[in-house]
Amino acid sequence: MSGPALIIMAAGIGSRYGGLKQIEPIGPNGEIILDYSVYDAKKAGFENILFVINRDIDRVFRERINQTIANSIEIDYVYQELADLPSGFHLPPNRVKPWGTAHAVLSCKQIVDTNFAVINADDFYGRSAYQSMADRLRQDAGQFNEFFMVAYQLKKTLTEHGSVSRGVCEIDPNGKLISVRERTRIQIIDGEVKYSDDGISWHFIPKDSQVSMNMWGFTVDLFKILDQQFEQFLTENYDNLKSAEFFLPEVVNRLLEQEQISVEVIPTSEKWFGVTYQEDVQSVVNAIRNKIAEGIYPNKLWG
Repeated sequence: MSGPALIIMAAGIGSRYGGLKQIEPIGPNGEIILDYSVYDAKKAGFENILFVINRDIDRVFRERINQTIANSIEIDYVYQELADLPSGFHLPPNRVKPWGTAHAVLSCKQIVDTNFAVINADDFYGRSAYQSMADRLRQDAGQFNEFFMVAYQLKKTLTEHGSVSRGVCEIDPNGKLISVRERTRIQIIDGEVKYSDDGISWHFIPKDSQVSMNMWGFTVDLFKILDQQFEQFLTENYDNLKSAEFFLPEVVNRLLEQEQISVEVIPTSEKWFGVTYQEDVQSVVNAIRNKIAEGIYPNKLWG
């Protein structure tokens, strides 16, 4: 079997960050997080990359990627379009923001014909996470509706500069995912990790909790499932289509509840890095500098 594909969701512009954080330089030669993600993915055996983008960032994003990544691995660009809807559905007149991460993946169905992983464009996942995922996707080719998710220790995914959103996982004794519950405000407060659903009341959450950072592994069976789920989503949210979003973890949760799929959880000891806030940039720069000093990355990543 040829190597798996990697879908990178890059259509969103970070509102908390305040700009196009996907192309924020963090390496010594202007490398961005995506450079390190693709470098790690290629080392792990991923053979082609699909960037899901929107037309607003098309020119600046392509210019940046074509300078480096495009010269080292096969890439494609896919637009996440608001008007990309099933037959019989029409775009609400006031809809502005993208339909969500599940729709971003669904946008790739005409191109992807092999097992694939999904990641966010602005998260640093770590070399071993890509290797573990690639190994699973190669070994389990053709396993119907048996998917994968890399889980991180919550304490290794936090920023000192504000709250983050994380999918807190419930996992059975056999390492299978039971559910992912999205906590939109998780923050270090007085030395403890806490979450809030309303921004007012805060509750303790164990720092060793396993969380999803949206690193998933799927077979092409997922696309047929997403087609069905998206139609159901549009029908159920007919009165709220201005703002409702079709999120990948929510689709996975629903399918797990209905026992249509199983998801193997792949634990990792990697530390996440990301640019959620502008103040995070320097800590990511420092982390990359340390990994270069350790010999994990060359000083100049490409060429």
